[in-house]
Amino acid sequence: MAQQAASNSIGSPFIELQTIDSTNKYAMELIHAGMAQHGMAVFSHSQTAGKGQRNKKWITEIRANIAISFIIRPGILQVYEQFYLSAAIAMAVHDFFSSYAGDETKVKWPNDLYWRDRKAGGILIESVIGSPGSVNENTTGSQSPVNSWQWAVIGVGININQTKFSNDLPNPVSLKQITGKNFEPIQLAKELCDFIDRKFHLLLDGKKKEIIQHYNQVLYKLNEQVKLKQENRVFDVIIKGVSSSGKLLTTHAFDEEFDFGSVEWIVEKVK
Repeated sequence: MAQQAASNSIGSPFIELQTIDSTNKYAMELIHAGMAQHGMAVFSHSQTAGKGQRNKKWITEIRANIAISFIIRPGILQVYEQFYLSAAIAMAVHDFFSSYAGDETKVKWPNDLYWRDRKAGGILIESVIGSPGSVNENTTGSQSPVNSWQWAVIGVGININQTKFSNDLPNPVSLKQITGKNFEPIQLAKELCDFIDRKFHLLLDGKKKEIIQHYNQVLYKLNEQVKLKQENRVFDVIIKGVSSSGKLLTTHAFDEEFDFGSVEWIVEKVK
């Protein structure tokens, strides 16, 4: 399986669609139909029902942004190592975006793309574990008892040219707002393929520690105080990093770590 994954570049073939409900859903349908190949990229100029974390919708302006999903064979990675893939993809997206937006680009745990205190993009990874009929959405690398990791569908949404956003969104920003320039989303999406391919091959080469180190170097609010919410508890912590299994490491009166999905960030509106 690792040899198959290494022999194909991510982004080939590149499928361009005019409109689709969800690129992740389309990619999953290709897997279930037995038509998927490692490296496939599904790009759509319009996405009517895109998915984000915590079952949120990813709403994007037509022909203005990147909405793309990648189909990969996880190769030598085990199910309990899912966060390594999540971190590698986050690093690829970070490096791609920062090449245009600069070093104020950060990754907000677990894998949101931020510029300063504004969200520029997000990542959603859905996995097929065991048989093609078994779908498990997991981006953190928590251990799972079931079979082998067959496929991963990596959905990436990045704001490119959009300048007007819903008031419900938490401090959105686009590349155009940052740079003052217009871009061609599909060309940038093809550039992103190369960044993801390079990071994925770092995983295949066993450079897991290097990926986690890089992830922590660009972690949003590292060594700063943030406000978290866990059920009815709202509290302040200092972000100390993220572990190799994807746990958020914090300190306040005492050290505490959190699994993905167990806490929410309290994001204040940026004026």
